[in-house]
Amino acid sequence: MAISGLIITFNEEKMIGKCIDALFRVCDEVIIVDSLSKDKTVEIAKAKGAIVIEQPFLGDGPQRSHGLPFCKNDWILNLDADEFLDKDAEDYILKEKYLKGDFDGLSFRVKNFLGDKLIDFAGWYPDHKVRFFNKKTARPSDSKVHQTIVTTNEKNVPVHILHYGWDSLDQIIAKKNQYSSWHALQLFDQGVRIWAYKPLLNGLVAFIRCYFFKKGFLNGLDGLTISMIQAFFSYMKYAKLIKIQKKNRL
Repeated sequence: MAISGLIITFNEEKMIGKCIDALFRVCDEVIIVDSLSKDKTVEIAKAKGAIVIEQPFLGDGPQRSHGLPFCKNDWILNLDADEFLDKDAEDYILKEKYLKGDFDGLSFRVKNFLGDKLIDFAGWYPDHKVRFFNKKTARPSDSKVHQTIVTTNEKNVPVHILHYGWDSLDQIIAKKNQYSSWHALQLFDQGVRIWAYKPLLNGLVAFIRCYFFKKGFLNGLDGLTISMIQAFFSYMKYAKLIKIQKKNRL
């Protein structure tokens, strides 16, 4: 199997062993780019047979790009430490269906879990992500948060990645809060400037989209909660951008 598994990590001792084992079912090597973890991530990864590259965090996209020269194969399966291929995605890769056609990026559907509960409402499913690509013509974007894969010919494939990203609502809120800070800084660096009404407007639109148009209202309190979390993320991203704008005008 001429596929390289590529993971970026920071303090992922809880999941990294399982993730590496899963990758070796379809990959002949696993490359870890670790952001100087303080726990046993590196120790576990090496014991599982992965090659570990230690690199202070450069941002989501640049960190993944840093790992590409260490991958000996052209096809890259680039998962997070809390992501795993579902059985249908494994079969798709093992049967080499990805070699049919001239596609250089395959977008899989993502099943997001809160603990063991699938969040398949309020716009969280299907959540499409390109996690499998050919590095000859496709690459991670330069985005420092929530990067995408820049492709020349992308294909949506109806197979799944399992994402076990959170054990509690507290973790979702904490991550969304952190991501909103990163997004705000990235927007500012890109030259984006906004007016005071933008946070409220975008937060309201995000809630309406998730709760009504994405049918969060059909899932009771869970649907309401997830929709409000999405609204919180959208609001805070732009509220923090305004704070950065004001600070840099002083």
